[in-house]
Amino acid sequence: MDALSQVPGRYDAIEVAEYQRGDTIVRYRRRRFLPSADALPSLAEVPLVEGDRLDLIAARTLGNAHLWWRIADANEAMNPRGLTSPLGRILRIPVPTFEEPR
Repeated sequence: MDALSQVPGRYDAIEVAEYQRGDTIVRYRRRRFLPSADALPSLAEVPLVEGDRLDLIAARTLGNAHLWWRIADANEAMNPRGLTSPLGRILRIPVPTFEEPR
């Protein structure tokens, strides 16, 4: 098992559902709703600087670049790309939590 497979993913806790289309069973993850940012305790707030990306911020603050989606959730971002501008913007960094997949 590699290190990446041990990192919780954005959709790991979402139930897998299925439906039958003809002779084929289609499996999919149910819809994921963003958590309320107020429900996520803050670890820190960081200002965006030139060259910042969510993966770099996650690596620097949470210790793992693959946890970028936690920062997106803490800032209620449906589109994470919108979080990296403007420079000087303050991003909330959540306390890292690790949920068991359902």
